[in-house]
Amino acid sequence: MSDLRDHAEDIHEQFSDHIDIDVDDVEERLNTLVDEYKVPLDEARRSVTSHYLDEAGMERDALGGGSGSNDHVQVADVDEDEQWIDVTAKVVDLWDARSDAVAQVGLLGDESGTIKFTAFASSDLPKLEEGAVYALGNLVTDEYQGDYSVKLNRTTTIEQLDEDIEVGDDSTTVEGALVAMQSGSGLIKRCPEEDCTRVLQNGRCSEHGEVEGEFDLRIKGVVDDGIDAHEVIFDKETTEAITGISLEEAKDMAMDALDTTVVADEIRDLVIGTYYRVSGPTFGRYVLADDVEQLSEPVDATAALERARSM
Repeated sequence: MSDLRDHAEDIHEQFSDHIDIDVDDVEERLNTLVDEYKVPLDEARRSVTSHYLDEAGMERDALGGGSGSNDHVQVADVDEDEQWIDVTAKVVDLWDARSDAVAQVGLLGDESGTIKFTAFASSDLPKLEEGAVYALGNLVTDEYQGDYSVKLNRTTTIEQLDEDIEVGDDSTTVEGALVAMQSGSGLIKRCPEEDCTRVLQNGRCSEHGEVEGEFDLRIKGVVDDGIDAHEVIFDKETTEAITGISLEEAKDMAMDALDTTVVADEIRDLVIGTYYRVSGPTFGRYVLADDVEQLSEPVDATAALERARSM
């Protein structure tokens, strides 16, 4: 219970200047979600914080730390959710935003590695330029399934610096046989809410509740290099590339069978026992497959595993 109390006191401190709030009430709300409804603590804290934001009529951005009150950290050291931090980083890459609500999304990097960033259109911030280095203040951290990112908001300060940063290489290369597919592979649905990519479970998002999901395609696989087993996530593009099955074709297969599991079964038949060279960043326990090269034709899965372990 002491852990809940610590979180309750943190939330109380955030709102005590804005509304009449009692630490015991905050702790009771957290306790109800965690103990009675078995909600994970980080999600319970988000839910309770959202409740008090609504009660106070505040935007989440308003909870940002004051000038000079944040820790200045390297991106590889980000390991907590909803922390207000400052970083000095280079814009390594910019991607196309999936939503009109997102102004920019991409990668920030420093000597320690890289981290995803998102800037929302409503924050009305200056656009970051690829290859430029910035001192960024008042970013808020975010976490999903062990993967951390940072968000730029209306309180974020941006100062372009006349310097360069040699960005640390945090990519990993794995070479071996794809010997297993994990649950959550194949045709899945993701939450359509702004900047949320959580996979739905029985039509529900763990943060936004029951929603109409958007279809996606992926493989959560295990690549065995003969010494270690590496968990690898292939996104839609890499899954389409190695299977020859497009997202639209996967949706048609599921529609014809009235069952989404047929897609995972078809993918399993195509890829298990095949050798791949996979390169990409590591988030949590997973290697994210940015580049994939097939090293052989599919072989018997049992023989592939035995051969991989003898390498």
